[in-house]
Amino acid sequence: MARISDEDIARVRELSPIDAVVGDYVQLRSAGGGELKGLCPFHEEKSPSFHLTPARSLYHCFGCGVGGDTIDFVMRIEHLSFAEAVERLAQRAGIELRYEQGGSSTRGGNAGQRTRLVAAHRAALDFYAAHLADDPAAKPARAFLAERGFDDAASAAYGVGYAPDSWDALTKHLAAQGFSREEALAAGLVSQGQRGMVDRFRGRLMFPIRDNTGDPIGFGARALKDGDQPKYLNTPETAIYKKSHVLYGLDKARLEIGRRAQAVVVEGYTDVMACHLAGVPTAVATCGTSLTTDHIQMLRRLLMDQDEFRGEVVFTFDGDSAGQRAALKAFEEDARFVTQTFVAVEPAGMDPCELRLAKGDAAVRDLIARRVPLFEFKLQAELARYDLETAEGRVRALAACAPIVASIRDRSLRPEYARRLAGWLGMPVDEAVAAVAASAGRAAASPSAAAAPPEAAARPKPDDPAYRVERESLKSVIQSPGLVGPVWDALDPELFTHPAYRACHAAVAAAGGVRSFGAASGGVQGFVTRVRDAAPDDAVRSLLTELAVESLLADDASRAAYVRQQVARLQEMGLTRRITETKSRLQRLNPVEQPERYNALFTELVDMQARQRALREQAIDPGPGT
Repeated sequence: MARISDEDIARVRELSPIDAVVGDYVQLRSAGGGELKGLCPFHEEKSPSFHLTPARSLYHCFGCGVGGDTIDFVMRIEHLSFAEAVERLAQRAGIELRYEQGGSSTRGGNAGQRTRLVAAHRAALDFYAAHLADDPAAKPARAFLAERGFDDAASAAYGVGYAPDSWDALTKHLAAQGFSREEALAAGLVSQGQRGMVDRFRGRLMFPIRDNTGDPIGFGARALKDGDQPKYLNTPETAIYKKSHVLYGLDKARLEIGRRAQAVVVEGYTDVMACHLAGVPTAVATCGTSLTTDHIQMLRRLLMDQDEFRGEVVFTFDGDSAGQRAALKAFEEDARFVTQTFVAVEPAGMDPCELRLAKGDAAVRDLIARRVPLFEFKLQAELARYDLETAEGRVRALAACAPIVASIRDRSLRPEYARRLAGWLGMPVDEAVAAVAASAGRAAASPSAAAAPPEAAARPKPDDPAYRVERESLKSVIQSPGLVGPVWDALDPELFTHPAYRACHAAVAAAGGVRSFGAASGGVQGFVTRVRDAAPDDAVRSLLTELAVESLLADDASRAAYVRQQVARLQEMGLTRRITETKSRLQRLNPVEQPERYNALFTELVDMQARQRALREQAIDPGPGT
């Protein structure tokens, strides 16, 4: 695979002044001493704490702790990989990148070919847009858009166009623009006919498909005549367009997905447009394929999908039987996410575009707001398969549903859904709880787990996403106690949900806590020795040693911010569990019969939610390695 040459990366850095690049996103003013400052683009603040040092081409926010160089800034704010950020800056600076063999590239191919293919798509986009606006033959396309609530401004914002019903109109246009036959073919815009080159798209409404930097790399073409098949014809796979790597609308949605920690997955191009215009700017859609592993990885990167269950993915489906099947198929992919997954189904069978047209923007927002957890949707669908009026049906339904409840990743939700399952089935709660526990036990008793020695079975896997924050927090305090600070000694042991990690926390406390780090001699090495000596047994001592030598998932530049953020995330996760429990208790209370108890719990809930928001502000991902 090809990689960008080191010389070109250095040249990109040299010709991309950080004040000019950041100035495209942040209003900057002098902070004295050659520094600039502005409001941080990575967290909400009222007074500027985001500082630049142009002489060293570095930035740092004293509010949320993020910082780095120009490439790091573009990676973070545009949610790009390193190579994508370098390519974006190279394009801005007018640098033609050279690629070397032996590395990896997210783009593939060579930079010269990519530049030409993207340019061909831009030429095609402008050509189609002009025909939509001025061609009398495009009247059915304009009517299609108007009937679905999209005016000229919306069409222009999304680059929608019309492909003339001609064999070679685009072919001739591209040739006149200086593109060769080989380039037009490689772009997937034309095809080889029996008598020469012909346009791939004819007489269709054209939706440009862009990569997450905004470059056009393909088209989705909607038929306008009843007899035209298929209904949607997409660009074939090319050097720059892989449908499993692209989400329609992501170029517009990615920043909001990062800010809101939410992604809404819809089924069509017009659904994406309708959602965005209705106030759901996090909507994206696949391009003629189901959601793939690559799509999920893209969403996880944007959502910072790790293990605190903060973000969410919402799937929307029509209310008909096909939509129900699609929702259940989405459940099969649920395990690939760590974040929470939801489903929003419109009962009347309308998609978001139809819903917006029929009931307005607010109805689309309400549809997303009424989302239900995907596992709950799966539970209800499973229950519908059985006759719950009979004892046999209820027993079989419990056997089918218990594994679903046991599979819920957020363990704090399992007891509540076990109780709900009991209520839906009309069974004693103890029976449902026992069935769920048995299912969880069977899932844990895999052949590899059964064959493992006791110490290995008790030790959590290092890459287990359900315990990542607990592990990283412990690594932080053991390796960098001075960076963690006194907040550690006030942490509730119950924040550590795995017994092995709770034992490690107890060992730190038994060694005198973080306060002993500054009071005793020996530095970090002496602190680690004291913690290991305080371990109750060899298993915990071995795990502490492992945590002491395993690298933190952050580079040296971001270590201090990362350590603070891991502790904030740990606290937030504990609060999230308590909030869930308090909400459940409130639902079970009658405010009329027990007003004092209800009001006290409600006040406690509001206080916890305020603290949760404050912790989330601290828990912004530091970037490299996370």
